[in-house]
Amino acid sequence: MNPSSSPQPHPSISLAVIGSGGAGVMTAGQTLLDAAAASGLFGLMTRATGPQIRGGEAAAILRLAPAPVECQDDRLDLVLAIDWNKAERFADELILDASSRLIVDPGQGDTPAWIQESGAELIEVPLGALTREHRGARANTIAVGLIGELIGLPAMIVERTVRRILDNKGAKLIDGALAGLALGRAAAGGMARAEHRISPVENPARRWLITGNEAVGLGAIRAGIRFCAAYPITPSTEIQEWLAAHLPEVGGSLVQAEDELASINMCLGASFGGVPALTATSGPGFSLMVEALGLATQAEIPVVVVDVMRGGPSTGIPTRSEQSDLNIAVVGAHGDAPRLVLAPNSIGDCLTTTQWAVQLAEALQSPAVVLSDQRLGQARATIAPPPSRDSQASRRLAETDGRHYARFADTADGISPMALPGQAGGEYTATGLSHMVSARPSASGRDHQHQLDKRQRKFERFDFGDDWADVDGEGDMVVLTWGSTTLPAREAVTRVRARGQAIRLVSVRLLSPLNGGALSALLQPASRVLIVEQSHGGQFYRHLRAHIDLPGHTRLFNRPGPLNITPGQIAQAIESAALEDAA
Repeated sequence: MNPSSSPQPHPSISLAVIGSGGAGVMTAGQTLLDAAAASGLFGLMTRATGPQIRGGEAAAILRLAPAPVECQDDRLDLVLAIDWNKAERFADELILDASSRLIVDPGQGDTPAWIQESGAELIEVPLGALTREHRGARANTIAVGLIGELIGLPAMIVERTVRRILDNKGAKLIDGALAGLALGRAAAGGMARAEHRISPVENPARRWLITGNEAVGLGAIRAGIRFCAAYPITPSTEIQEWLAAHLPEVGGSLVQAEDELASINMCLGASFGGVPALTATSGPGFSLMVEALGLATQAEIPVVVVDVMRGGPSTGIPTRSEQSDLNIAVVGAHGDAPRLVLAPNSIGDCLTTTQWAVQLAEALQSPAVVLSDQRLGQARATIAPPPSRDSQASRRLAETDGRHYARFADTADGISPMALPGQAGGEYTATGLSHMVSARPSASGRDHQHQLDKRQRKFERFDFGDDWADVDGEGDMVVLTWGSTTLPAREAVTRVRARGQAIRLVSVRLLSPLNGGALSALLQPASRVLIVEQSHGGQFYRHLRAHIDLPGHTRLFNRPGPLNITPGQIAQAIESAALEDAA
């Protein structure tokens, strides 16, 4: 059978469009993802860009399949290079091999050595010449037409997707884009396609096409957030953009503050007045907010901070992912300042975890930090609608009689009824100073001890339920992880199970306060534990060691950003651990 004339379906396909920033790489990737979703397929698109606003390197990396996909695969089937600008910067993260195909423009000059050494098949398509010969066509729309044809996306759906994206851009631009699609499809005509076909799904169930940052915004609104103040910073800015558009729909508002200090303090002011508030930032901005988190702890004002992590320290790598803000999120404060720290472990979970964080912050009158990261926040995926928590957040409010109100009254569960400004008889001094139960400032060691005990008791006596972690499977080996590294870990565990090994996956969602008792009970029967995280110093591993006794055969598989930890690498680490123990 001639494979090019009778292509077979492919379980999933991984592809990338690369080029310089401003070449339309991300638009091409999003168009392909949208068209795949409209064809009934699941898909994931992650971004790899340089820190430059324009220029530098850019790659849209996609994985498409008839079944849900949560992470990128170990290698790429297909790469289309619009140009070679700084392509060498992708040498470590775009994994090609002899089975890969690379479509290049011969007018871009010599093929980089790292691509030649991969053994990938090179196919030349004169993208630049085509755009010069056909007025209005752009290289990125030619790329969409070409790739869409190679992987089997219906031309009608691709065209409809392009029309929708360019709906308000004018007929001239739409005509040029459609011409580009036609040129791309024609260029694909002579290429064999057997390895690059996936089957569109008929009558697919209802799905969402959403980013992690958008999911955070939706979760915040569902939980009752009605005020956001924030200062733009990569890679969290899309949260602010989404909330700016949608908060007014529910009677809320957003302020773009002059900096991160103003942002969180505006949120504290709103929350002090009874309006649930949230701010979003990334590493450098989060560092600036730490002092205000201490104030929120001392004054017991609920507030939620979403930290979309990126490479650090300092300005680090603004456009790439890392899990290295765990330490500052958990213990970044002077004094004893316990706080809530949570981490979503999928794009859909960005919604549910943010919703839970708001509920916990309001219930416990505490700051809550949600640790997302660039890989989750800026990834766009087709997902099944995530579950939503039943209720909005609620705060224990005071009923005052005008005579005996004590803001920080010593209650059994440590949570003191909170009066709101303007409430008759509920006046008190809100301050970052240590205080008495009445809120009056005090330097007394007894008062200080009393309030520290009360705040700690809130966390010790609160029932966090079963949402503190996702636990999957049984077995005497446990893969223990958190946040976005759950995604490749989940696929790695599936692969290992398929080879007959029983294994359990534990993804910790509530990082602080850590549910040490329940986690220890899960780990106790295990003979081996593999901890997976994306930080150079093993921050998660050390956080666990500070709170529980890990089994003797515990290994750490960690790596700093920005390179992805792949399912294949985790599967190999699991098997290596098993072999070492058997030896």
